[in-house]
Amino acid sequence: MNPVRPPARGDSRVCRAGRGHPGAVTWLVLIFSCLPLGAGITRAEAHAVQDAFLEEVGFDQRLAEQVPPDLSFRDETGRSVRLGDYFGKKPVILVLAYYNCTMLCPVLFDGLVRSLRAISFDAGAQFQVLSVSFNPRETPTLAANRKALYVQRYGRPGTENGWHFLTGAETPIRELTRAVGFRYSYDAKRDQFAHAAGILLLTPEGKTARYLYGVEFSPRDLRLGLVEAAAGKIGSPVDQLLLYCYHYDPLTGTYGMVIMNVLRLAGLATVLTLGTYMAVMLRRERRTQVTTGGAG
Repeated sequence: MNPVRPPARGDSRVCRAGRGHPGAVTWLVLIFSCLPLGAGITRAEAHAVQDAFLEEVGFDQRLAEQVPPDLSFRDETGRSVRLGDYFGKKPVILVLAYYNCTMLCPVLFDGLVRSLRAISFDAGAQFQVLSVSFNPRETPTLAANRKALYVQRYGRPGTENGWHFLTGAETPIRELTRAVGFRYSYDAKRDQFAHAAGILLLTPEGKTARYLYGVEFSPRDLRLGLVEAAAGKIGSPVDQLLLYCYHYDPLTGTYGMVIMNVLRLAGLATVLTLGTYMAVMLRRERRTQVTTGGAG
C-alpha cells in the first residue's frame, strides 16, 4: 500500500492541521527559529541547513499498516513488554514523543489531555493510550515521572491501567517509527530531536487507522477516529450518524463534512416529517367523519 503523504510544505492546508492550530511543519519551524545560530552564518545558509534538516522530518501516512507486535520495550516500571501486549481488545492512541523534550512534546501531551477530557470515552475502558519515546537514552524512571504527571492531569479513574509510557533501544524504535511513517532527526550539537507533531489511532489488532496532526485535536475528530478504529464496537448510534456525515480526510488528518450525505439525511427527514403529518391529518379526518356520521 502506497503511503498517503500530508501536503507538501507551502500548502496552506498544512497550517490548518489540528483545527486552526499550527501544523507539524509550522511547529518545527518555530522550534528552529528559537535555536541559536552560530556566528558568521548568513541567513541564506541558515535556511539551507534548516531545510536540509527538515527534509528528514515528517509524518507519512501508512494506513492499514500493521504495527510490529513483537517489538520489545520497557514500561514505566522497567518490565519488558511487547507492543502486541497492548493489542487485541481496544483501539489504541499511539503517541510518539520523547520525555525530556522541553518544547514540542509537552505541548502535544497537554493538547491530547485536553481533547481526552472533552470526550466521554475513558482511557482503559473504551481505548488505550500508548506513549513511546523515540530517544533510546531515556529510562523507565523518566517514563514513570511523565506518566504520573499526565495521568494526574487527565484525572479519570482507572487511567493508570489505560495509559502506558514505554522506552526502548534504538533498533525497536527505528522499526516502529519506520512502520508508521514517523520521521525524525537528531541534532547532536544541541542534543535535541526535530520531529513532527501528531498522534495515531490504531485498531485493536494494531493496524494504523487514522493520523491526527498537530498539537490540538478536535474532540469530535478524536471520538470519531476511535469509533472507526474500533469498527463501531464503541460509541452510540449518534456516532454512526456523524460518521455518515463526516469522512476522514487523509491529507489534513481531520474529519470533514460530506455535504451530499447531509443533504440525503435532510431529504429523508423532510419525507418522514411530511409522511407523519399526512398520516396524522388523515387519521384525524377519518375520526371526524365517523363522529359526524354517528351524530346524524
